[in-house]
Amino acid sequence: MNIAFFLLPKQDVICVNEEATLRQTLERMERHRYSAVPVISESGEYKSTVTEGDLLWYLKSHPELSFDQLHRVSLCDVPLRMNNLAVRIDANMEDLISLAKTQNFVPVVDDMNRFIGIVRRSDIIDYCKKLLLPFNMDEKELKREA
Repeated sequence: MNIAFFLLPKQDVICVNEEATLRQTLERMERHRYSAVPVISESGEYKSTVTEGDLLWYLKSHPELSFDQLHRVSLCDVPLRMNNLAVRIDANMEDLISLAKTQNFVPVVDDMNRFIGIVRRSDIIDYCKKLLLPFNMDEKELKREA
């Protein structure tokens, strides 16, 4: 199946620029209630994914920083503990499933590594669920049998 069918396009994805400050990143993640967001370069390339954990570990290791000082810290100074991989738009579902085991979402890039969107883990799970359900049973019938 073509993964473009599952793609949440870039314009609908909350991202941060790699030049963002720690404060800007925290505020953006808080405003949208996300625990992880893609980091994009000025030229539109996918760079990485920053998580709440990355930010919390950084703050824990820098107790001298107050919230008012976080605008002085660049996001690129924050070590990222996970290397969330992206897939190309022509990837197959097996690639998505493999990555979704450890990532909340899978970033999708074009052939020039430009970020074009994400596929959410929940959409991948829904796809797998449909494959596993018998063709002639709906969910209500399965619940009755359980």
